[in-house]
Amino acid sequence: MTPLYARRRRTALAAATAVAAGALLTTGLAAGTATADPAPVGKPVMGGAPVLLSAAARTSLIQEQQATAAETADAIGLGAQEKLIVKDVVKDVDGTVHTRYERTYGGLPVLGGDLVVHEPADGTRTVTKAVRTTVKVASVTPKVAAGKAETQALAAAEKAGSERTEAASAPRKVIWAAEGTPVLAYETVVGGLQEDGTPNELHVITDATTGEKLHEWQAVHTGTGRSLYSGTVTLGTYKSGSAYQLYDTSRGGHKTYNLARGTSGTGTLFTDADDTWGTGTASSSSSDQTAAVDAAYGAQITWDFYKNTFGRSGIRNDGKAAYSRVHYGSNYVNAFWQDSCFCMTYGDGSGNTHPLTSLDVAGHEMSHGVTSVTAGLRYSGESGGLNEATSDIFGAGAEFYANNSSDAGDYLIGEKIDINGNGTPLRYMDKPSKDGASKDYWSSSLGSVDVHYSSGPANHFFYLLAEGSGQKTVNGVSYNSPTYDGSTVTGIGRAKALQIWYKALTTYFTSTTNYKAARTGTLNAASALYGASSAEYKAVDAAWKAVNVS
Repeated sequence: MTPLYARRRRTALAAATAVAAGALLTTGLAAGTATADPAPVGKPVMGGAPVLLSAAARTSLIQEQQATAAETADAIGLGAQEKLIVKDVVKDVDGTVHTRYERTYGGLPVLGGDLVVHEPADGTRTVTKAVRTTVKVASVTPKVAAGKAETQALAAAEKAGSERTEAASAPRKVIWAAEGTPVLAYETVVGGLQEDGTPNELHVITDATTGEKLHEWQAVHTGTGRSLYSGTVTLGTYKSGSAYQLYDTSRGGHKTYNLARGTSGTGTLFTDADDTWGTGTASSSSSDQTAAVDAAYGAQITWDFYKNTFGRSGIRNDGKAAYSRVHYGSNYVNAFWQDSCFCMTYGDGSGNTHPLTSLDVAGHEMSHGVTSVTAGLRYSGESGGLNEATSDIFGAGAEFYANNSSDAGDYLIGEKIDINGNGTPLRYMDKPSKDGASKDYWSSSLGSVDVHYSSGPANHFFYLLAEGSGQKTVNGVSYNSPTYDGSTVTGIGRAKALQIWYKALTTYFTSTTNYKAARTGTLNAASALYGASSAEYKAVDAAWKAVNVS
């Protein structure tokens, strides 16, 4: 689960994504099963753009790929104890099928074992792996009791400031392959609450042979009505009997619930007698509809942005919506996405009068869900920074897509919610270091930086790719983006930059992708979309060099 931001101690727009703990599926696409959607914004000239599949076609494809998973495992050289489970399938306009798999070894999940098999129509096959290491352990029988792993995990959570700490479930045996030599391990998920009241889903990995703690990461990512931030907006609602519900049946069934200062459960679905919602101003009332208007509006804009820009139908690409909860806790200054409930949750901020429901925050947090069900970027180290940057990139993309004069698109993150109390945004994409903590450029120490700040080089890369270096004014906001090597970068436009990042995320990034691998993935994406000799490909290369990734 990922909160929207970290408070210097543990603050920053943190909309990470919970590590998926389920099986994944994939397959090749059957001819004629795809359904075309209107041309995406910034439609590429090559055949690498994804095809929008109907829910039935996607399910069929996944089942088909799973049916041949054993053959695929053998073909790519996996061992006899390894099996593949399909997580997702993407089919391109030119017929190429990208199947994303999770892996098991001896029946145990392999964390860091995910991979993507790319199969063009000509029958060739290439593979992108999270780790190249051969997955093999001497034994799947632990020498350390599960109770020791649980005790260690609880201690780690308490050290991080967790309250009401408790193991959410018994430790499960896994193969930990994300770093170094694969080992038999326990994964323990700790529940309760974090120090600021955010729900806790701390994953702790313990070596099942030595009892050593190997790794930990937080899986909660912290991030007609009159809205607080976006003016008067049109909402998708549903009439049930004599009352209207904040239930958008046209976008996968998204619902907005009121937690009324609670911190658990789903809450109560918002209803209204006349279908006119909110007042346009926030109040301290736990039943205030205004925060719900912003949350519902953010969800529908994010849905439309992904569908009309990339041909993606919902966060899981299955046509089904997540849901939103507002009025979480009291004076809770954060927002977060949570995979375990597949939902967005918003606090009301200081004094319960500054809800964290702005448009870019909604897009940021829900994009954590997209990252989780695609690349699954691990929420620590460089991959965690890329996870955060992905949410910033698509949060900004959704804000530009909305074209709302009350909240015009910009390359500032969280500029409306005033968390800093002085009118400044949380992050700046053109020069990330302006927030006082984020990094402008890559360095060998970046992996030890908080993920909200190690996102800086990727945000900077995206801005340079879209807009270029130097001084510029966009929608009334002035930017002045520098480069590491003093070079001049010419942007290719936001529409193409978004297509390249999305393509890389969904077909080339894996759970362990670092900055070097992100460069390779985006170059592969630019080649597939626009050609290896295109201006777009050259711009990707130039923008990475400008943030010291080469």
